Amino acid sequence: MKYLKRLFLLFIALVSILSPALDAKKRPAPVVSPILQEDGKVTFQVKAPSAEEVFVSGEMAKGKFAMEKGEGGIWSVTLDDVKPGLYGYSFTIDGVRQLDQGNPTLKPMLSPKTSILHIPGGHIYDFLKEIPHGTVHQHSYYSEPIHRLREMRVYTPPGYETSDAKYPLLVLQHGHSDSFATWTTYGKARLDTGQLDRRRKGQAHDRRDAGWTPDSFELRQRPIDRLRQDLMDVVLPMVEKKYRVKPGRENRAITGLSMGGLHSLSIGLTEMESFGSIGAFSAAVPKLDQCASVLKQAAKLENQFDLLWIACGKEDFLLNENLRFVESLKENNVPHTWLLTEGNHSWPIWRGYLAEFVPLLFQ
Repeated sequence: MKYLKRLFLLFIALVSILSPALDAKKRPAPVVSPILQEDGKVTFQVKAPSAEEVFVSGEMAKGKFAMEKGEGGIWSVTLDDVKPGLYGYSFTIDGVRQLDQGNPTLKPMLSPKTSILHIPGGHIYDFLKEIPHGTVHQHSYYSEPIHRLREMRVYTPPGYETSDAKYPLLVLQHGHSDSFATWTTYGKARLDTGQLDRRRKGQAHDRRDAGWTPDSFELRQRPIDRLRQDLMDVVLPMVEKKYRVKPGRENRAITGLSMGGLHSLSIGLTEMESFGSIGAFSAAVPKLDQCASVLKQAAKLENQFDLLWIACGKEDFLLNENLRFVESLKENNVPHTWLLTEGNHSWPIWRGYLAEFVPLLFQ
């Protein structure tokens, strides 16, 4: 017993002696970034002692901004007058695009390279606590037709769990570099559908698309066919089995951005018995020769579609494709809504499009 007491006292003495040494070797404080300041100023910081040049770029401002190296190898730059909003941004360190290691909020992507800057200030996604909001459900499933493990998210509106009501279905498709989580996490779709129009509470299905790479625009048809098979044969039956979905094409809509806009148009225009409304945000539109036979059925389309809604920004690299597609719709007398806006190929634009599109559905 005396031996144990002596051993315990020796342990306390050793800890006391070592404590100052441990304190002296504490890990350095983490680099915090971004830092929101007054008057719309935002400071970005990153530690890169060996770097020769560092830039920050993103949706909050045009161009890229050189950062200056300071004490401890910390690079920084302050941007003035950044307006309230939700923006994606990245650092480029010696030519390599990277996340902001000081920021835990990341944009969901297939290969994450984008951090999120959120400056509160009156946007619709700032008011999560001020209104009733719904639930985002996540599902993993194996798609037998395409032999792949898949994931999707389903949004149910406020009151879904405590009522017997049935709801219309909105299918959301994402862009080529995004993942099944992007629309709800970064696009804030779960807020828009609840806040914009509480009378028409939609379910948002967000999913990862198979077989698409950035250089495969000329190989569009194969991934679209696989997506159509998965959506029509697996996803829709599964959602209708698990959730209270209103029957009928008039209660179904499909929309998406960029590559997701291509998928929405390609599937929606050829699955007219399943979808009553279609949206396309900055879409990589279908090739005209591939959908010519569909567009020629103008009278049939007029009777079947409640809404065909297409929007694109003036600075978007896909604008000319959209203009040609809209002109083809006009030539074939296909009823549609065309919206040409300011802006480029970015999420601040697409959140606005969703805010305009959702209230037009299921009337």
